[in-house]
This record gives sequence, structure tokens and C-alpha cells, in this order.
Amino acid sequence: MSSSSDQLPPLTLRTVSISYSELRDRNADLSAKIEQGFGPNGFGILSISEVPGYSLWRKNLLQLGPRLANLPEDVKMELEDPNSRYNFGWSHGKEKLESGKLDLLKGSFYANPILDVPTTEQSLIERYPSYCGLNIWPRKVLPELETAFKTLGKLILDVGLLLAYHCDRYAMLEGTEGGLERTLVRSRCHKGRFLYYFPAQHGQQTADAHDSMSSWCGWHTDHGSLTGLTRGMFSRNGVGVVCPDSAAGLYIRTRTGEIVKVEYGEDEIAYQIGETTEILSSGRLCATPHCVRAPQGEGDAAAGVDRTTFALFMQPDWDQKLNFPEELHIHQELIQSNRSLTFGEYTEKLLDKYYHLKM
Repeated sequence: MSSSSDQLPPLTLRTVSISYSELRDRNADLSAKIEQGFGPNGFGILSISEVPGYSLWRKNLLQLGPRLANLPEDVKMELEDPNSRYNFGWSHGKEKLESGKLDLLKGSFYANPILDVPTTEQSLIERYPSYCGLNIWPRKVLPELETAFKTLGKLILDVGLLLAYHCDRYAMLEGTEGGLERTLVRSRCHKGRFLYYFPAQHGQQTADAHDSMSSWCGWHTDHGSLTGLTRGMFSRNGVGVVCPDSAAGLYIRTRTGEIVKVEYGEDEIAYQIGETTEILSSGRLCATPHCVRAPQGEGDAAAGVDRTTFALFMQPDWDQKLNFPEELHIHQELIQSNRSLTFGEYTEKLLDKYYHLKM
């Protein structure tokens, strides 16, 4: 495994895995696995195996990544929605990394896979445009994207709701107002993000950017409730390839500050806990900082290799109240202790931080 000269190769660990048949059993005691994956000493991630239909729909969507990203620039501009902070449709070079620099290494396509029209109430559309706006589909230039995106998104949500039930049993939140399952069932805010990581030579990034641990996606914690994640698909010139660098992939920072690479099967759905669930569960379920490292290699091994993946951010409704604890360790520069905000208000504060807007 490659690494910089001043540190040992990061430890690689397999995610805790739960089978779909186990997950469907509402009487099964999955508390040990939930604790191992999502508890205070966990890695904030676990995976679900043997989900019927998942492998086919993962492939159907991810193979569209290079085609979407390589559409003509004027076509992609028509798919942009500045009013939503680029949280609907196509987004590239609008988001800031942890360094404060604009992220030019990945492009994203955002849509709500459940509701094309979350609300028709104009006041809500104006107040929360990143959630209450309308989906923008490239129906003329890439018509198959809509069906593939919605089908995979709904499947990941359905599996996520089963997982949320078991999370509530573990965290003793079953049936409560702050319970994860109840929060997600009532929400109109679920957002899919179809991600395309450009090949290493793309854009204006320097070689130094590719040497860093977070070269493809900066360190962050997801701010929603639960994130469903596919394993990435790699390709070169539209042809599928095996990742040329074993050190490339998803990394997490543990509670003790250790950097760990996590792996799960391409036929498994990974789920990560978000900040909102940590808040609502009073820390029983914990979010973990993570990043994505781009492939590196000698010669031409990693040149021209791209990566496509899909994340479904399962989130509270925009009007759900979040009561922040007295001891707050996330976004301390934005949120006051003992403060109450709606999820929509919380999101707008974070978007101000992460997005570069040309006013």
C-alpha cells in the first residue's frame, strides 16, 4: 500500500456487515453490530449485503457517470441551479474543500429521488431552496439517468429505513420524536448525489493535491441523518478498470485520531451516520470524519482513471427542530451551544460555509 514517506501505511479494515435477511427481521437483535459500526467507539460506518436487485441498479447508474460529466459545457450549464446553492442538478467547482479552495476534482448531480416536487408552497421554496426546489433531469441528452437515479435512490432509502429501525432499538429511540426511522419516514428532504471524480490530470489541480490523503474529497462529516453509499466504479476512457492503487478509497478518522481505510464489497451498500443523528441521539450514534483518496502510481498506472459513485443523504424534514447540546464539538464556529434550529436553518448555515457563490 502506498503512503507518504513520513508515515506508515494506514490500517485497512473491513466494515461491519449485516445481511439483508437479518435486517428485515424486526425481532433480530442487531445491537452488537450497530454498536460496533455506529456506537461511540465505532467507525461510523457499516454495510448491508445481499440486497435484492442492488447490484444491477448500481451498475446501471454508475456507468452513466462519465457520459454525464463529459456532456458539452453549455449543456451542463443548463442543468445548473445557482438558486439552490447548486444542490439540484449539475455542480462543478462551486464547493469549497477544507483548505478553502474550490473543489475542481469532482462533479456532482443532485436530485431528490423520491419527490420531483417536494412542495408547492412558495414561501418554503424561497426559504429552503436547497431542499424545496425542483429536480432538473437531462431528459433530452441522457434520458436513462432519471430512472436509474430514482430506482437506486429509492432502494437505498428502503434499506436505510430498515437499518434506522434497528438503530432506534439500540439507541432506545424507538417510536420517539427524535427516532431515526420516524425522522426519515416523514421527511421530504432526501437528496441523492451522483458523483464523478475526474481523472488526475483534469482541471487546474497541482501534483501536490494528489499527494494528499483527501485528494478526491476533503475531510468532512455528513450533516444529515444517514448516508447510503455505493462502492465506487473506476474506468478509463469509458472502460471499466480495477483501481490501480490499493491506497485509494474511503478513509475515516477514528475517535482517537487514527486514520483508517475502510472497505466493503461492491455488492454491499455502506451506511454512515450523519451529524443530525448524533445530535438527536445525544451521542449514542456517532458521525465520523471521512475523506476520499485518489489513485496514485508510478508511470501511467493511475493516469486517466476516473471514479463514479452515488450517495443518498437521508435527512430530516426541513422543519424538524434540532436541539444542540451544551457540549458541542461540530461546527462550533457556526452553532451556539444550547441553540435550537430547524434542519433547514442548520443546512443553510453549512451551505454558506462550503459553497462559493458569485453574488
